[in-house]
Amino acid sequence: MQSAQVRVSCDDRVLHDPESVLAVALHAYIAIDETGQVVAWNPAAQALFGYSFDQACGRLIADLIIPVAQRTAHREALARCAAGGPAPMLGRRIQLAALHRDGHELPVELTVTATEEPGRRLFHAFAQDVTLAQRVSRFAAAEAAVSRGLAEAGSSGVAAARVVAALAVRMGWPVAELWLADEARQMVTCAARHVNTDLRLGAFGLNDLEPGVGLPGRVYAQAAPDWIPDLAADVTSFRSRAGARIGLHVAVGVPVSSGGHTIGALCVYGDRIEDPEDTLVALLSGIAAQVGQYLERRRAEELAVELAKTKDEFLALVTHELRNPLSVITAATALLEEDLEILAVGEQRQQLQAIGRNAQRLSVIAEDLLDLARLEAGHIAIDPVDTDLAGIIGDAVAAHRSAASSKDLTMIADLPERLEVYGDPHRLRQVADNLVSNAIKYTPAGGTVTLTAALDASADTVVWTVADTGIGIPAAERMHLFRRFYRTSIARDLRIPGTGLGLVITRTIIERHHGTIVLSDTVGPGSTFTIRLPRYKIDPARPDGDPATDR
Repeated sequence: MQSAQVRVSCDDRVLHDPESVLAVALHAYIAIDETGQVVAWNPAAQALFGYSFDQACGRLIADLIIPVAQRTAHREALARCAAGGPAPMLGRRIQLAALHRDGHELPVELTVTATEEPGRRLFHAFAQDVTLAQRVSRFAAAEAAVSRGLAEAGSSGVAAARVVAALAVRMGWPVAELWLADEARQMVTCAARHVNTDLRLGAFGLNDLEPGVGLPGRVYAQAAPDWIPDLAADVTSFRSRAGARIGLHVAVGVPVSSGGHTIGALCVYGDRIEDPEDTLVALLSGIAAQVGQYLERRRAEELAVELAKTKDEFLALVTHELRNPLSVITAATALLEEDLEILAVGEQRQQLQAIGRNAQRLSVIAEDLLDLARLEAGHIAIDPVDTDLAGIIGDAVAAHRSAASSKDLTMIADLPERLEVYGDPHRLRQVADNLVSNAIKYTPAGGTVTLTAALDASADTVVWTVADTGIGIPAAERMHLFRRFYRTSIARDLRIPGTGLGLVITRTIIERHHGTIVLSDTVGPGSTFTIRLPRYKIDPARPDGDPATDR
């Protein structure tokens, strides 16, 4: 057989010509002689291995498609066949790893036959890429591992770790990640990451991204799969470039949904460039659906636990914060009723003052409960106008300065002369009072309370912080901080009075202003709350939520 017989040419060929059949065959066809030189190479072989006919013809097959580690064994087996020795691979369907021109290995399935030609023996192979078939098989194993991991996981954290480990190990991806939305911080956070190799992630190993940033942020924000065939070519993402620098080449992400809402992204990263493949996206989406259903079930279970805790915390509120003032009022009233005639005027006044203080304390609690219920039900309107936030914060500082002085606290207010926001001045003053009074209440004598407010021109928002050097909030309890009636363990141990409603009301008011409040990470004692508020009116008709243009 001459190699020119299977060269693709522009001249007409009759349909019965075997050369035409080989030229249009879907499987790669390769023929080599006893020395391993290529004598035939059809277009399907070029598509599979990356070498054209001219580049392959006359070359040793070992130098083209045999991985380096297998070349010695290949040459020895070829020599045995040429010498008439046993050839166990002839006439059988076998799978092995082959080498592409770009250097990556791919699994192929091939059949090999031999023919005796005048003066020589030729070996003929038909080969096909079985990457997809193997991937589907491995994915079945991965899906089973994911299902088993989710069923056996005792927590969402353990489940997340098992999901990414199953994907990375079973599928052979160097990196697999599960990202979940942190709505309070308006970020997506890496809940679990599995690295199969000794990769040093460096700048790639981020744990927080803004929605729309990087592959996880894009998938979450768009609620749609995304495939990056070549990370190095993705100039829109710094994280893609960081991944390319550590040897990653391809990335695929699919959204994770729960209850009809996108809650995160499942992302995998490979070490060779690949074109988008619908089958892989569909398989990944199936696993993402399992994860979403699991998280939905866990959320329902955790909600039931949270409701039970809320009930216990409300009972604690009734027991301590309501019963104690009522006991004082009842005792003082009984004393006045029984001994009014024998009590001195000063003693009568003292008992009346005790009644007044505790009645006021009950009034505040009742007002907080009613306020929260009305705010959450939307029965209290937020009446925003152009407002000077710096003035509101300054007034709150002035109102609480005597309470701070009584504890020998230093109050620092770093405020501009004027800071315009579009908000309800009454409700923003309520937020300022809640945060300042909390900072004073939870800061021991001699501490410091610091308030700042400034414009973030890049985002058209105002950033407002309230920091203290107080007792702080344990890291394990921060997730519960904005739950109604919740009191930190430190506050309970120190018997610091409180209802656990102030921060819940504060967050509700801020969110009604289209803003956010978070507990920021700090170094040292105390707590820092950071509030972001839009400077201008939010136009609800705009789908992106941008401020209205009429400022």
